[in-house]
Amino acid sequence: MITGHFPIARFETFETPFYYYDMEVLSDTLRAVNTERSAVECSNAPFTVHYAIKACSTPEVLQMIAQAGLGADCVSGGEIKAAIEAGFAAEKIVFAGVAKSDKEIRYALEQGIFCFNVESMEELEVISALASEMGVRARVCLRINPNINAHTHDKITTGLSENKFGIPMRFLNQAVELCYRLPEIDFLGLHFHIGSQITDMEPFIHLAHRVNELVAQVEQMTCTDHEGKAVHPVVRHINIGGGLGILYEHPNHFPIPDFQSYFNTWRTHLQLRADQQAHCELGRSIVAQCGNLVTRVLYVKKGENKQFAIVDAGMNDLIRPAMYGAFHRVENISHPDKEEQLYDIVGPVCESSDVFVENYHIAAVQRGDLLVMRSAGAYGETMASQYNLRRLPGHVIS
Repeated sequence: MITGHFPIARFETFETPFYYYDMEVLSDTLRAVNTERSAVECSNAPFTVHYAIKACSTPEVLQMIAQAGLGADCVSGGEIKAAIEAGFAAEKIVFAGVAKSDKEIRYALEQGIFCFNVESMEELEVISALASEMGVRARVCLRINPNINAHTHDKITTGLSENKFGIPMRFLNQAVELCYRLPEIDFLGLHFHIGSQITDMEPFIHLAHRVNELVAQVEQMTCTDHEGKAVHPVVRHINIGGGLGILYEHPNHFPIPDFQSYFNTWRTHLQLRADQQAHCELGRSIVAQCGNLVTRVLYVKKGENKQFAIVDAGMNDLIRPAMYGAFHRVENISHPDKEEQLYDIVGPVCESSDVFVENYHIAAVQRGDLLVMRSAGAYGETMASQYNLRRLPGHVIS
């Protein structure tokens, strides 16, 4: 069954492969995000949603998300620039990443972003020094590695002790003390992120309990500030990161992720006071289902034991299957009613890993047919490359 809106006649006027963004799906998704976020806020647990720009940075997509009132989660100076140009308010931008350059830090300070999610004490000292040079103060949250298993793919887990992200929990008190010793730093709170494509709420429940423990730990501290005064840290902002997944197997039946369960999990398990603000950083769950990679069949090739549908999109256009072994539903939109046959759907890149799906049943294809790879709005176009000197894919907006 194909229920997506695919204007085939219009598609024929564009060179394949290209990304197609269904803005109606994106609008419905943003409405669902804001509805469920508002329901949590009504229970006295205020949430700010920051969209993770790394998932998809297509300008038209960013503009719609900014217009919906979301903030931005950025991991580079380029993403901060794209966010501001798309209309995101600087005071709703957070800046994460384990290797922020001096140039990027200066740019973020110039723009007056909301805060840096700081991933090491070394970074904290650099931010402080640069802020001092510029005569400004830097607002920070400390990204803490909570050592929680998200039970997701090992290449997209970020919250285990073996991962490069965040400050180890055993250094938490030391990092908080450093924040207060540095005169140019304003300590706002704590930041966490345990991984991506999480569809079971259990890891989030574990994270909520760990956050509650660490917030209590920080607020029991007594620090000495840069003037030698005793201060008691207050955690006013708690950023629990992102990670909510989607159902790649069923984009037609479940185009909207389970935002209700996600926000209810935090409402139930995260202990927020009236003077605390919660933040989350959703990316994939907002844009994945609105984006699709459209490609054309170049050849149908009979192998020794297999039948190959060779398309003009390659792993350079959509790298997730090659990099993560990820699944994307593929549909023949030129002849959707033909009897299904079994294919390996592969691309033209000179790599054995340039395979989108193996042993896959799809309506019988022929040279020239248009195929659509669904749920490609997240980490699709934004990760595309020009490997083999292939052109970057374009994009079409509905």
